[in-house]
Amino acid sequence: MGEGRQIVFNDSWQPHLYPIVTREKMSSDNQWSADEDESQLSRLIRKSRDSPFVPIGIAGFVTVVSYGLYKLKYRRDQKMSLHLIHMRVAAQGFVVGAVTLGVLYSMYKDHIRPRFFSESKK
Repeated sequence: MGEGRQIVFNDSWQPHLYPIVTREKMSSDNQWSADEDESQLSRLIRKSRDSPFVPIGIAGFVTVVSYGLYKLKYRRDQKMSLHLIHMRVAAQGFVVGAVTLGVLYSMYKDHIRPRFFSESKK
């Protein structure tokens, strides 16, 4: 483990499965690193700027699951397992599509755009 961290095992219930990591000073001047002070919302915003299709995939997944739960009431004679399988496939399809678009966008941004647009500036 890194310097300044200590592992303490919780002996109340299955100590080998749940170690508790305690935080101590990272340096001698009592300052924490920036990663530890970052909130969940600011981390999500930062990651969204890096890969903008992740929040789109999350929103699509939540939308498909919400719609599936709403339609669960009006499924008529369709079996429950078949309805759940269809909703799972739709939600996974939306997420895979968003990830694929994100990868294509990253490839364009990192490889294609610099190659073609940097030559025209020369």
